[in-house]
Amino acid sequence: MTQASLASAEAAGEAFAVKAGCASQTAACLRSLPVSTILADQDAPGYTPNINSEVLPQTLGTAFATGNFNHVPIVNGTNHDEWRLFVALSELEGNPVTTSNYQSMISSTLDVPAAVAAVIAAKYPLRAFPSPSVALGAVGTDAIFACPALTIDQSVSRFVPTFAYEFNDENAPELFLPPVSFPYGAAHASEIQYLMGLPTAAFPKMLSAQQQQLAGAMKGYWTNFAKRGFPSSPGTPFWPFFNNLTQKMQSLAPPAPQTETGFASTHNCAFWTALEAG
Repeated sequence: MTQASLASAEAAGEAFAVKAGCASQTAACLRSLPVSTILADQDAPGYTPNINSEVLPQTLGTAFATGNFNHVPIVNGTNHDEWRLFVALSELEGNPVTTSNYQSMISSTLDVPAAVAAVIAAKYPLRAFPSPSVALGAVGTDAIFACPALTIDQSVSRFVPTFAYEFNDENAPELFLPPVSFPYGAAHASEIQYLMGLPTAAFPKMLSAQQQQLAGAMKGYWTNFAKRGFPSSPGTPFWPFFNNLTQKMQSLAPPAPQTETGFASTHNCAFWTALEAG
C-alpha cells in the first residue's frame, strides 16, 4: 500500500550499480553484467513500482482511500496460507523456522524491532500452531497479504463494485516446490492451477474431482467478470458485492465456493491495524 519515492528508488539503483561494478552506471556496463552478478547484487525483495510524476503520482493506499484510481469493477483476493510458500523457500535454502529463532524470523520477515516481534509472537504463540513454520506462515500471511487486501477492499468498495475472495483449498497441490516439513496449505500461487494450465510446473500433479469442480467455478467467475464486470452466473454459486458493513467474501474451496464473513477475525486484522497505528 506504500510505495518508495523516486529519490529512494534512484538511490537503490545507484547502490546496485556500484555494488555490481558499474559505478559509472553506463548502459554498456550494466548490459554487460552476467546474470549471476545481477542476482547476487540485486535487492533481496526485488524491485517494485515507485512514486513518480507520470505513472504513479501517489501511493496506492492514498489513491484507493481517496478514490483517485480508475473506476472499474474490481476482483481482489488472497490465499489462506500465502506466506507458507516463502517459509518453505527459507527451509529449502537451509534456514528453517525453529522455536529458538521464531521471534528473530518475525523481525526479519516484517522488518520490525525485537520488541515489536515479541508482541507479535505473543499474539501468534507457538503453542497455537502445529509447528514454528506454520506459525510464521500465519504471521506473514496476515501482515503482508490478508489484512492489506482487506484494506484495499474496504477502500475501493466505497467507489466501485468490488468482489473479494479468499482461496481456501488447504489441499491444493504444490506445483512449484518440493515437499517440506509442514503442509503448504493454500499457499501463494496455488490458485493459479485452478484457472489455467501449468504444463511446465516443476512438480506437476492432478486436481481431484472436487478440486476440478472448484476450478470450473473459478474459471466461470473470472470469465464472467471479464465479459460483464460481474462474476456470478446461473452456473456458479452467487458471489455478492463486498461492503465494509458485512464484509462478504467468496471462499474458494472445493467442491463449491461459499460466502464467508469472518476474514478479518481469522487473520487478526484489528491487531495489525492497531500495531501499525501504534
